[in-house]
Amino acid sequence: MTRRPKLSVALFGILATAAIAGGLWYEFVGGLKPVAAAAQSATGQVAAKIPVTSFTVKKTDFPVHTYGLGVVSPFKTVTVRSRVDGQITKVFFRQGQMVKEGDPLLEIDQRPFTAALEQAVAKKAQDEASLKNDQLNLERFQKLAKQQFETQQNLDTQQALVDQMTAQVKGDQAAIDNAQTNLGYTSIKAPISGRTGFRLVDPGNIVHAADTTGIVTIAQLQPIAVQFTEPEEQLQAIDRAHDSGEVPVEALTSDGTRTLSQGRLVIIDNSVNQATGTISLKARFDNKDNALWPGLSVTTRMLVDTRRDVVVVPQDGVQHGPAGLFAYVIGDNGKVSARPIKVGQSGDANAVVSEGLNVGDRIVVAGQSRLFDGALVDDKPQGTPTADASEGAAQGKAELKTGSAD
Repeated sequence: MTRRPKLSVALFGILATAAIAGGLWYEFVGGLKPVAAAAQSATGQVAAKIPVTSFTVKKTDFPVHTYGLGVVSPFKTVTVRSRVDGQITKVFFRQGQMVKEGDPLLEIDQRPFTAALEQAVAKKAQDEASLKNDQLNLERFQKLAKQQFETQQNLDTQQALVDQMTAQVKGDQAAIDNAQTNLGYTSIKAPISGRTGFRLVDPGNIVHAADTTGIVTIAQLQPIAVQFTEPEEQLQAIDRAHDSGEVPVEALTSDGTRTLSQGRLVIIDNSVNQATGTISLKARFDNKDNALWPGLSVTTRMLVDTRRDVVVVPQDGVQHGPAGLFAYVIGDNGKVSARPIKVGQSGDANAVVSEGLNVGDRIVVAGQSRLFDGALVDDKPQGTPTADASEGAAQGKAELKTGSAD
């Protein structure tokens, strides 16, 4: 019973102390706020400018490209085979070598074919001698027949012998031509210019005209082709461009980051693939630097049209909002406003704006994440290095010089 009053007095003391401390803190903080506000008013401080990158809207030509996926293929591929049977005696090319049309590739043993040619020549000489004798006899029979000393039957028989031997001599000449052709086949030459593949035979191997594997494959690399596909929706635009003249086609790496070669469209397939809804096309590339290789997968970029004198802005300047597309336009006072726009066409890194922007407008193309209507910005034109970038470049040069000195 005696402890309760003491506890109440102690609790009352603690509460009173806390109230006094709270009042003092309120007066202290309350006194600081007017001071801070007065100091800010005296110095004239305003909200910090948001750094952005700007682009000045202008009119220019806008190339319209279509993209597709393709595979590089040689314009011509030839599997070299022997046209006669025989043993390979010489090989004149290396595997993977570039050869020109008419270059010797290998040689087959010529001795059997030389002998066959000489035999055909000798047979013709023999038959020509017989033909000459029969012709002389025919002349005698003709003289005797005029004097009625030879019958017409014998004259006709001799004439038939002459005709027979004449035909025999022509046959002998054909045999000589055939033997010469077979002898020529023993020297195998490149039928086209291109790069050889793996050699499938070696010196000493026997080859036959009936072999299906061949000796070596030659692929034409200059020029070379790319077969690719485009959506059927692009067919009309592609056909119009092809009818108007040459259609430029670029072959890019499979990821589309680097241009490998430039060529032109040469063939549009005569039907659309209904299973895929695509049209097949073929482009020709000179490929002087052999950047394209048969079987290589590439991305194609084809120029099908060029829109003249239109408003073009970077894609980074086009923003997506709940109400549609818009762009942050920088006013003369340095503040931005969100202006609705309409994009007529886009491609690569640029877009054609059909409504909402005028030539000379400055729009924000980088740094939009912190912007809002009325935000004050510190803009730098696209391509102008920032102070931090300049300092970094200077520091990099200094480090490079130091490394060179070491």
